[in-house]
Order: sequence, then C-alpha cells, then structure tokens
Amino acid sequence: MTHITSALLGAPADPAPSALRAVVTGASSGIGAATVRALRRSGWEVIAAARRLDRLMALAEETGATPLALDVTDQASVDAFTAEVTASGPIHALVNNAGGAFGADRVAGAVTEDWEWMYDVNVLGSMRMTRAFLPALREAGQGSVLFLTSTAAMAAYEGGAGYCGVKAAQQSMARALRLEEAENNIRVIEVSPGMVHTEEFSLNRLGGDQGAADKVYEGVAHPLTADDVAGAVAFTLNAPHHMNIDQLVLRPLAQAANHKVLRG
Repeated sequence: MTHITSALLGAPADPAPSALRAVVTGASSGIGAATVRALRRSGWEVIAAARRLDRLMALAEETGATPLALDVTDQASVDAFTAEVTASGPIHALVNNAGGAFGADRVAGAVTEDWEWMYDVNVLGSMRMTRAFLPALREAGQGSVLFLTSTAAMAAYEGGAGYCGVKAAQQSMARALRLEEAENNIRVIEVSPGMVHTEEFSLNRLGGDQGAADKVYEGVAHPLTADDVAGAVAFTLNAPHHMNIDQLVLRPLAQAANHKVLRG
C-alpha cells in the first residue's frame, strides 16, 4: 500500500490534530476530487482514496489531502487501507463516492459483466468500506457515513435498469444503516444528484464514445457540476452533528424529473 504524505508533496500544512478526519473514496476525479477540495476548504483532514495514485498525488499537492491507494472491489485492499488510516488517528466521516455506470442497454440486451461491475463497485464497495470503518466511527464518538447515490435510485428509465438498481440498493443500505447505527451516534446521509456534467461519468458509461457522452448534456442549460455536488456533501457533513440530513436531492433546474429534461 503506497502512502504519500502532503508534506512530501510540499502541500499546505494539515489542520490542527483536533480537526475532523474524513475518508473520500473515488477521489481521483469528478465529484470525489471536488469533495476533497470542499472538505479541505472547510477545515477537514481528508484521506483521498482511489486506484489512480498519480491523480491523487496531484490532488494532494493542490489541497493538502493525504493520498492513499484503494480498490473498493478488493477486500485485501480495503483491509490494508483501513488499518493504515485508523492507525494514524480517529475517523469521523466516510464518504462512499466510488462508483459509476457501465452501459445503457435495455434488460433484453443486458451485458452481465457490466452489471457485475456496477454491483461490485457501487453496492459491495460501499458495503466493504462501511463495514470496515464502522468500528472507528463508533469509537470516534460522532461519526457520519455518506452515500453518494443518484436520482436514478428514485425512478427507473429505459436502459437504466442496472444503474438504477445499484443506486436503489445503495439507498436501501443507507436507510437500514441509519436505523442500525443511530444508537451509536452515527449519522447516515444520502446525497442524490440528478444530471451532473463531469469529465468521466457518461464517457465511461458509453464505452468511451465522446460524441455520445456529449449528447447526454446537449442543449441543457447549466447541468450540475462536480463542485455543486461537493458543496452539498460538505454542507451535510458540516451541519451540527445532532442534525441528520437523511437525503438531499439535487437536480439542475432544467431537469424537472428523470424523464423531463428541458433542452434549448
């Protein structure tokens, strides 16, 4: 497990030892990277986790976050990551952001490997990380687990059965966990964005076809950005700990519902 401190990268000094500490998965790009920036700006110590360590190193140099390699689909990676993070101090928040969509096929043409990837990363990845960090979050005395889901969890659409399914599963996990962990002073938060224009989400989903990815946002005035969502994540985590923001739904104004998007 490769661990590169912010000091080695010449990044800004970390906050005082008493600062709250958060783990953000999927931090190498998009909403994850933006969340690292937003939490750092509000004084959190942040462990930025992802598979692409080169990107994490650049983010760490920019923000002062601690970069640490992690593959949420690999239990050995999760175990080693958890041991290293908890050995260096308490953890107060886990942001389950790692995930994504593969494919937009209808059920009749579903690609098994795409569905397996989505369940492994979005659902089992969130489960592995949450299970691993619950002891540390309980020990901290006030912990938060945040799931980055999607409005796809709330309404199905053609070609979205796989992605809608995994986000609905994450949502169910969050709701069950909230019931299970309230007595341990752990908040469970769900942030559910609608249409967000990031550099990789639609590109990855559509097999690297940039033209097809661009069409997803074509004519839409002001889709959400990664920074918009990151600001909402930081808002929920920075709220007084006695306040649990169960679910925060975000959509661009042009997206009145999953099935109704205004295009110019």
